[in-house]
Amino acid sequence: MNKRLLLLYLLLSTCICQAQNMAAPDTNWVRENYIKTEQYITMRDGVKLFTAIYSPKDSSQTYPILMQRTPYSVRPYGVNKYRRSLGPNPYLMREKYIFVYQDARGRYKSEGNFREMTPAIDKKTSIKDVDESRDTYDTIEWLLKNTKNNGKVGQSGISFPGFYSSAALPDAHPALKAVSPQAPMSDEFIGDDCYHNGAFFLMDNFGFYSGFDGPKSANGENYEPFFKAEFKDTYKYFLDFGPLKKANTDAYFSDPNSIWRQTVAHPVYDEFWESRNIKKHLKNIKPAVLVVGGWFDAEDLYGALKTYAAIEKQTPGNNNRLVMGPWTHGGWAAPQWKSFAQYHFGGDLNKYFQEEIETKFFNFYLKGKGSFDQPEVTVYETGSNQWKNYDVWPPKNSRPTPYYLNANGTLSTSKPAAKSGETAYESDPANPVPYTSVTGGHRNNAYMAEDQSFASKRPDVLSFQTDSLTADVTLTGEIIANLLVSTTGSDADFIVKVIDVWPANTSVPGAKDGDKPVDMNGYQQMVRAEVLRGKFRNSFSKPEPFKKDKVEKVTVKLNETAHTFKKGHRIMVQIQSSWFPLVDRNPQKFLNIFEANEADFQKSKITIHHNAQYSSSITLPVLK
Repeated sequence: MNKRLLLLYLLLSTCICQAQNMAAPDTNWVRENYIKTEQYITMRDGVKLFTAIYSPKDSSQTYPILMQRTPYSVRPYGVNKYRRSLGPNPYLMREKYIFVYQDARGRYKSEGNFREMTPAIDKKTSIKDVDESRDTYDTIEWLLKNTKNNGKVGQSGISFPGFYSSAALPDAHPALKAVSPQAPMSDEFIGDDCYHNGAFFLMDNFGFYSGFDGPKSANGENYEPFFKAEFKDTYKYFLDFGPLKKANTDAYFSDPNSIWRQTVAHPVYDEFWESRNIKKHLKNIKPAVLVVGGWFDAEDLYGALKTYAAIEKQTPGNNNRLVMGPWTHGGWAAPQWKSFAQYHFGGDLNKYFQEEIETKFFNFYLKGKGSFDQPEVTVYETGSNQWKNYDVWPPKNSRPTPYYLNANGTLSTSKPAAKSGETAYESDPANPVPYTSVTGGHRNNAYMAEDQSFASKRPDVLSFQTDSLTADVTLTGEIIANLLVSTTGSDADFIVKVIDVWPANTSVPGAKDGDKPVDMNGYQQMVRAEVLRGKFRNSFSKPEPFKKDKVEKVTVKLNETAHTFKKGHRIMVQIQSSWFPLVDRNPQKFLNIFEANEADFQKSKITIHHNAQYSSSITLPVLK
């Protein structure tokens, strides 16, 4: 992939936090209405952080401050160079705020040493104990003294800037009144970006880290990628690449201190990952919080849901709200959002979110303007394609309902009665199951709602489905698969997918007016999927090998969902042991995979048991 395509890939997959810059006509409006200044703000330990400040030209009144802290650059640099738009959305830009953008510590033009997801320090004992909460605090203190503000500050950001928003919440500055962590990174070993339940997300990490922290230019305005990987077929490229130990060489991630090297040096949940888990620090939160996420967010769906849950659990009496829509990573910041994959929403969901929720949130808490009576939880229910409001998430009347895997690929609420019953498949690392049917040089974002028929045709993918539903079934909450498995290898991955199977002779409208209807006959629409690296089935910090052919329980927690399976549809569950190259190949041998050789990769027979003694099931959160 050439440098231009690599940067485009990084923008699409991890940095849509900058997408709102495209929502304004051009820089002229910003230039005509705002004055830009640039400032190095000194932190308490002496480190200076580069900050761009856009203040309204109308100085007849004071304004609240709305800031974003980012590792992705506050460019364009230079007081005469302006952003195309300001703030999280065009409505807020025209409301007039003092918009502040800051390069995070150690990134781009800011001084200091960068640490990915800087560990939070609850008990600080010296001026040297700095974290993102303190950097935010010191930045706010300077801004209050040096801008014409009304004494109130807000913060927002998507993805990594979403993490910085979360990290500002503990021991927040008293002036910080409203914070919106959007698709925030929260725990990179369990569910965000780097690993999911201990399984390494190969394609995204490889592409992102090759350019994110390569050598920095002398002026601090750019980073050179470690290497250039040119390919049109990710599946073929990574299969030909071979064992991942090859990446830790001068030809790829040459810097031993690179984030890639740090990431693969910690293949278990140790202190490195524990210290970067921001969720456990979200206690006694004082600012109003608006957590935003997308059901089709391939990076940080987990982060949004678990950030909201952590505040709810650890801050009694909080002012905390959750919004989940049918968006990809940062999709809510795009100019409009009317469809995704084969979903067609019948209107622009982004106008509703940006104008009625996000803008009103900041206006109310920072300007005292209007009202903000948004419900506690606002989620878009796919399948029925409508917004739903709840007082709590998951809803109180959501009932965990076990569906059992049965003989002949059936799925039902009836537990198996037979003494014997199992289904086996051969998992071959040399022929892994692809995560998508689309051939391309970067991740197919639509894989989270893609037709899974391509996978169900493979002998190494098991499918279990219900009869045609006699009534709508709505899921609201977390999905948990409890599998009883045995394997001939000493390790294995388990990918569980929940799928909405469309009936025959059905269709959906085309993406645009005038398009032909899209045939959905038998379409296996993925609703939710997740992976667990089997050696972590009992502990993420103490992996254990499987014993050959011994039946063991493997629990796979899938992220929450809000989806309706319509009458006449079927609920399907698919089980497989590779998801390539989204997830790296498991050698199916108990070892450190980042040190594996080609000879370590071996075929394995994996058996899913479904009988009276060993009853594999999946618990669905059915709304009653």
